[in-house]
This record gives sequence, C-alpha cells and structure tokens, in this order.
Amino acid sequence: MSRIGNKAITVPAGVEVTINPGNEVTVKGPKGTLSRQFNPGLGIEINEGILTVSRPNEQKHTKQLHGTTRALLFNMIEGVSNGYTRALELVGIGYRANVAGSKLTINIGYSHPVVFEIEQGLTIECKTPTEIVVSGIDKQRVGEWAANIRAVRKPEPYKGKGIRYKGEVVRRKEGKTAGKK
Repeated sequence: MSRIGNKAITVPAGVEVTINPGNEVTVKGPKGTLSRQFNPGLGIEINEGILTVSRPNEQKHTKQLHGTTRALLFNMIEGVSNGYTRALELVGIGYRANVAGSKLTINIGYSHPVVFEIEQGLTIECKTPTEIVVSGIDKQRVGEWAANIRAVRKPEPYKGKGIRYKGEVVRRKEGKTAGKK
C-alpha cells in the first residue's frame, strides 16, 4: 500500500495542469512551465482542482511507480507556484565565489578558478563572496546543481574547510596526537 501515492494533490490557484494522451503532464504557474512524461500504465486524473494518481494492479513495480509519480507531480506543482532554493556556503580562508553574466566562478584553493556555465531556467546568486544560492522551478535541477557545486571541494573533517550546504553539520575528527605515550 503506497501511502504517498494515495494522497490527493490540491492544485493551488493560478496553477494550470494539463494531462495529454500518453500521460504527458504540463504544469503552468506564475514562475514558469514544467512538462514531464509519466508511465502510461498509471491513471492521472484532475477533478475540481484535486489531482489523483491511481494504479491498475498491485504488482511491486507498479506500486513503486505510483508513489514516485505522485511525488514528482507534487514537486512540479510546488516548483511552478513557489520555486525551490538551495543555499551553499564556502568555509575557508580565501574561498570566494562570484557571478558575472552567465558564469559562476569559484576560487576554492586550487591553482585555477572553477567556472560553471549557468543553465537557462536556473538563477544563481552570490549575496556575499562566501554564499551561493541556487534557485529555480525544477527541484531535480536545483538539487543537482547544488550537489555539483559542492562536489568541487567537499567539506573535510579535520578543519571543516570546503563547500557545504547552509546549515549542514560537518562531523569533525580530532587529528593526530604526536608524542603521547
């Protein structure tokens, strides 16, 4: 029994959901438009602002798709109405980031700056030189971009230096204790 898949989604005002043949769902809202193709075996219906997902049988694979489809639809509706943001912070002496045009440049202790080309549909801001905010309407793309930026230099456990998510707690290690007997 999929508890997530059985939950109904209330479509907020200002958001329009269109279900095309073959289970292609298009969601339009104040922040933009998202479209996605879902498994044609599942039933996606909208009645009076309530979106429901139903499954035809009780096979394990169908149950898995049921919950996943409902979660993806909810994320699409949430994205076009409110959007998603992911904040990162740079910890370390001399670590800084800068956005110029459509490029994000990160100086993170390497011999060269790391440059990212910002994709269409994403917004990347640097409020301070040590803070990066990734925002957009697609939850997957926002999370993936934040993870790729963090992967440039993950926080290390001895001094805590690196790029981390805002509010992330880095478990610290003690280090070597030379000379003890």
